[in-house]
Amino acid sequence: MLDYLTLPWLAPAPAGYRDAVKALDGLAAPGPEISRLATHGLDAMQLRQLGRVMARLRSAGTSLAPLTAIRVAVVSGTTFDFIADAAPAAAARHGIALELHVAPLDLVEQEVFAPGSATYAFAPDATLVAVDHRWLGLDRPAFDAADAAARVAAAHDRLGAIAAALVANGGGAPILCSVPTPTLPLFGSFDRGFAGSVRAMVAQFNAGLGDVTQRSSGVIFDVAALADLVGLARWFDAPMYNMYKLPFAAGAVPLYVDWLGRLLGAMRGRTRKCLVLDLDNTCWGGVIGDDGIEGIRIGPGSPEGESFLAVQHAALLLKDRGIILAVSSKNDDANARAPFRDHPDMALRENDIAVFQANWQDKATNIEAIARTLEIGLDALVFLDDNGAERAQVRAALPTVAVPELPSDPALYAEILGAAGYFEAIGFSTEDRSRAQSYAANARRVEVQQQSRNLGDYLASLEMVIGHAPFDAIGRSRISQLINKSNQFNLTTRRYTEAEIAAVEADPAVYSQQTRLADRFGSFGMIGVIIARLHPGAADAWAIDTWLMSCRVLGRRVDESMLVQLVTAARQQGIATLYAAYKPTAKNGMVAGHYDALGFALVAELASGERQYRLAVADHVEPVLPMVTLGS
Repeated sequence: MLDYLTLPWLAPAPAGYRDAVKALDGLAAPGPEISRLATHGLDAMQLRQLGRVMARLRSAGTSLAPLTAIRVAVVSGTTFDFIADAAPAAAARHGIALELHVAPLDLVEQEVFAPGSATYAFAPDATLVAVDHRWLGLDRPAFDAADAAARVAAAHDRLGAIAAALVANGGGAPILCSVPTPTLPLFGSFDRGFAGSVRAMVAQFNAGLGDVTQRSSGVIFDVAALADLVGLARWFDAPMYNMYKLPFAAGAVPLYVDWLGRLLGAMRGRTRKCLVLDLDNTCWGGVIGDDGIEGIRIGPGSPEGESFLAVQHAALLLKDRGIILAVSSKNDDANARAPFRDHPDMALRENDIAVFQANWQDKATNIEAIARTLEIGLDALVFLDDNGAERAQVRAALPTVAVPELPSDPALYAEILGAAGYFEAIGFSTEDRSRAQSYAANARRVEVQQQSRNLGDYLASLEMVIGHAPFDAIGRSRISQLINKSNQFNLTTRRYTEAEIAAVEADPAVYSQQTRLADRFGSFGMIGVIIARLHPGAADAWAIDTWLMSCRVLGRRVDESMLVQLVTAARQQGIATLYAAYKPTAKNGMVAGHYDALGFALVAELASGERQYRLAVADHVEPVLPMVTLGS
């Protein structure tokens, strides 16, 4: 049985942790070391130590890259300060450089409904509304069904009004919390069937929270699920609440802030994309090279076989929601593939695996090869391996790869993988579901490219079809996801919430473009976004606010097609000039020459490294492209 409060999927804090934290002050680029230290299982005090140093470095103007910055305000009905102390270090575990502003205790509505409040002055990217059943008026039973329904509705309305005010006043994306169920029953088991019990009202509140959140384009922080995971009797601490208004037991702080960090990572696109599986004693019991296909333990009939089958089922569920599966195994290739092809009890099959690396090279080398083949960063990978020595070697060689600790009992492997939260999501789209197939298809494209005589032949052989359209409600979620997670092929790295994307859709003065691509291997879905606004002081000019693309389509001349569409729209609307800028970040160096390559003229280069460009629309000559454009 796992004790979730100890975060058992994380390796213990390294020896000399305190000294390593102190040494951060002397590093010119401390971000990677902060990330490495944060990936360990830290207690509340260790989290605070690291968080304080992070705050000091930020105040001194030191970059925390490659951590992605996010500013979060907190309005709370209970004490939050001790949580805030631990949160930045936990967020760093998930790729986030978190800066927090905590409003005074129990001044939720005073802060939210006052446009000039300190919360809005902080200019947050998101605001966490940390309230519980007491604040929502759900802490006492209602002995009339109509009264019970009215109380739940009032709680939804109150929270919905707060979320709407946050969006209207510049509070960023609202983060709304589900509510843990209080432990004291009124009727015992009948509480679940009595509409006016606190248990039933809280359940109804949580069931409707998704609608409240959707109306404000916010996200849910599922604190109720977290409390259930820990156990409600361990979650609530009445003496600490009565004395200090602490919302939950102090021992739950490391787990709470880890979950918060996962959510913020997902909001900034820092969740993992690929699960890399070891095989022997991870996906089946035994060693395939020694035991043969008939000797490995997998499938029903034994506790061990069912344990490994659970790992495979967990992997398949992840694949169904768009996570890429890969294999890295020290084995002969034919032996490693045999169970996938021929064992009747295997749940995973060969076509479920996007990249299959079975050889006698070290795991780190194979994992790097997997990342290159899939064209994703190492920080998008999770490596699951029963062997502690292999885990340690990969952590040392590839510190940005997530490597969960595994217990000795394989029955807990699947649970550990789920509990670690590497694949946190804040939405689920058609593109998300097809992502695994898309990356598997891309691996096949790499094979075709290697066989082609030149780039032109390769691109022509792909039979690409591209489509461009303005932003719309159907694509809004994916557009927001791309804007918030794209770091490399992103010229300005501006971030927008779904609500802000909806405002762009509705504004006739703003040009918007979403681009989708498919080829003979399958659809990439939406892979590009442009936003252009009227240039200040020039009625016949657009300034490109946002231009980003998925790195999966680099080298396919998609950027040229996107520019053709932009120029065509500009001509139709009487726009004579396009202005653009490249704003350098720690991750987008690959697009430093983007506008140069497209024929824009460099106008200025600032001390910050920003480059400013201009393109006369009349001078643009449409190129011959290796793709069919829908509608043309």
